[in-house]
Amino acid sequence: MQRIYLSGPMTGCPDFNYPAFHAEADRLRSLGFDVESPAENPPQESWEEYLRWGLAQMLTCDSVALLPGWGISKGAQLEVSVAEKLKMTIVMAESIQARAAA
Repeated sequence: MQRIYLSGPMTGCPDFNYPAFHAEADRLRSLGFDVESPAENPPQESWEEYLRWGLAQMLTCDSVALLPGWGISKGAQLEVSVAEKLKMTIVMAESIQARAAA
C-alpha cells in the first residue's frame, strides 16, 4: 500500500467531517504514506462535481482507506463499489499501523 485515498462521510456531517479527514491524512502521512483526501480539494459547485473530483483522485491510488461511517455515505459507497470492481485494496483507515515495505 503506497498511495491511499481516504473515503468517508462528508455530506450532512458537521464541517463536512473535514476534521476527521485531516486527522487521518496527517496520521497516515506520518507513517510514510502518500495520501489523497477529498477534504483537501478546492470547493466545487455540486455534490456531483465533488464526486467526480474524488473519483479522479482515487484512480491515482493503490488503495482506499475508509473512515468510520463510510457505509451511510452515498459517495463513499460509490467509491467503494468502483474500488472493488478495480480490485483495489480496501481497508478501514484505523487498521493501518505501518507502511508496508516498498
